[in-house]
Amino acid sequence: MEREIITTADGSTTIQIKDWQEQYHSKHGAIQEAYHVFIHSGLDLYKNQTIDILEIGFGTGLNALITLIEFQKRNLKVNYTGVEAYPVSNDELAQLNYLEQLNAQALENNFRVMHASPWEEVVALTPDFNLKKEQKLFKDIDVINAFDLVYFDAFGARVQPELWTVEIFQIMFNAVKSGGYLVTYAAKGSVRRAMLEVGFLVERLPGPPGKREMLRAKKP
Repeated sequence: MEREIITTADGSTTIQIKDWQEQYHSKHGAIQEAYHVFIHSGLDLYKNQTIDILEIGFGTGLNALITLIEFQKRNLKVNYTGVEAYPVSNDELAQLNYLEQLNAQALENNFRVMHASPWEEVVALTPDFNLKKEQKLFKDIDVINAFDLVYFDAFGARVQPELWTVEIFQIMFNAVKSGGYLVTYAAKGSVRRAMLEVGFLVERLPGPPGKREMLRAKKP
C-alpha cells in the first residue's frame, strides 16, 4: 500500500497509508495526541517506581521517544517493550521531525539507537530506560501479568477491526498486572464492550484534539 509522510496540525509529521486514509498518529496533531493519551492519561499515574510498559504498535517510535523525554521527571525506571509486525523503513524515519518539534535534539542518538537496535534484544537507551522491540502480530503476545501500563496504539477499528476484538483484549488483560492500566485513543462502543467483557474496568476520558473521548481500562 502506498505510504506518504504528512504534517499534522501541530507541525509534527506522521505516516499516512493512502489506500486506507489512515495515519499512524492523529492528523490533528501527532505529538499532542501522544502526550494526551499516553503520557497525561497513562504515564502520569506512576511516580517513584520501576514500571513495565507495553506499546501495541511501536511504529515511528514517537510514544517511546516522548516517554524517554518524560520518565525522569516522574522519578521512574522504565522497561519498555514495543510490539510491531511491520517496521517503519529507514527512509520514512529520516523524514520525521519529532526531535525538532520536541526540542529534543540531545536525544538524537537515543532515537537512532531505538530504531537501529536489534529486534528481540533488550537495549539500554539510558541507565534507567531499557527498550525491547518485538516483531510479531499482536495476537501472538503470550505473557502473563507482565506490564503495569499498555499504550494501545493500533490502527483504528475502521481499517483493522481484528485488532479491537475480545480476543485481542483478552491477551491485553492477561498481559497486564493486577492494578495496571491500558490507555488508547479509541472510544467506540464496541471497543469499550470488548474491554468490559474480558474483565477490565473502563472509563471514558476527554479525548485529544479532534476526538471527544478516549478510553482508559484498569485490571482489577
